[in-house]
Amino acid sequence: MENRSLTADDRRIPVGAANRPLTFGVEEEFFVVDPRTRRILSRAPDVLALTRAFGPHLCGEFTRAQVEANSPVCTTSEEARAFLEAARAELHRAADGAGLAVAATGTPILGDPASVAVSDGRRYAAIATHFGALRDSHVVCGCHVHVGIPDPATAVAVSDHLRRWLPFLVALAANSPFQSGRDTGHASWRTVTWNRLPSAGPPPLMGTVKEHESAVRGLTSTGAILDRHMVYWDIRLSDHLPTLEIRVGDVAATADEALLFATLTRGLATRALNDVRHGVPAPAVNTHTLRAAVWRAAREGLEGVIPDPLTGESLTASAAMERVRRAALPGLAVSGDTDLVSSLLDRVLTVGSGAHRQRLAYARRERMTDVVDHVVAQTREGLGSVPRPRSPRV
Repeated sequence: MENRSLTADDRRIPVGAANRPLTFGVEEEFFVVDPRTRRILSRAPDVLALTRAFGPHLCGEFTRAQVEANSPVCTTSEEARAFLEAARAELHRAADGAGLAVAATGTPILGDPASVAVSDGRRYAAIATHFGALRDSHVVCGCHVHVGIPDPATAVAVSDHLRRWLPFLVALAANSPFQSGRDTGHASWRTVTWNRLPSAGPPPLMGTVKEHESAVRGLTSTGAILDRHMVYWDIRLSDHLPTLEIRVGDVAATADEALLFATLTRGLATRALNDVRHGVPAPAVNTHTLRAAVWRAAREGLEGVIPDPLTGESLTASAAMERVRRAALPGLAVSGDTDLVSSLLDRVLTVGSGAHRQRLAYARRERMTDVVDHVVAQTREGLGSVPRPRSPRV
């Protein structure tokens, strides 16, 4: 992708755009693994017991094989970067102290999801009982971006505008080709696994808060969810905060890639908010077409074609990422992240997606343990540790 971050067009803030960046926050989930067997382990409490000074920003997840880092509310990309790097460093330090490791991958490379223990709590127990074997769909690690939106009506409208970009974000974040010792044939198996849940996947085109509430009531009345917190759409409204949560991505392989995903997502949300305020209608993307495009993006990631569900085009990674970058430019100009996103996109397109790099790690000796070692090292050391030359696809 040509880096156009220095052009006047890219730097220009559109007339009528918001004059302050939207606040945002990032959630990242990680697996706890045994450094000897490289299998996931139900020992997240041991890691969390050794963390210091992060308070509620480091916590448990649905199973005891997962830990989560939740950033504070951020205004700048620098604030987000500082937290993402510090949280990963703290989790690594604590895991080392417990004789364990943490791995940023969307699905468990080695180990059986069904074998890990569900975390304590009535709600988690109820979910596990209600959904039976589908509880394994929760044994995945994602990256969720929360963007500050002023009210529910605006949040619904922004969600409708963002739906079109979900396949692009899935492909960018793809970081889960393996599960339980096998290649799934998908770049983001987490997306496929998660979308088996009846309340997951792309949200419907809603239009109004009334339509949103009707959709939530339908999920509740059919037993597809136990409570409103189980609305697992790729874009969902918060029940208690003025935020919109974009939860479509695999956990990023590195802190830089998490920052890229978060800042690009905020840029898209800022652009969408501006369009809403100017009466621009949301793209009327059919939900069935959108689900199919999300699946195709999950299958191929950045190493294949990415469907644009609005135009019907099948795009190369470079063309798709340039399209989504251009769409986000008004928002990136407001937050001052134009150059950051352009440079990080160029870097990822050079070295390949997290999924691609996992497959390269396996191809060297055809050992899944090598993949886990690669993921753990990359989680710890960051994107700077990844060699620049991109090898052929395997």
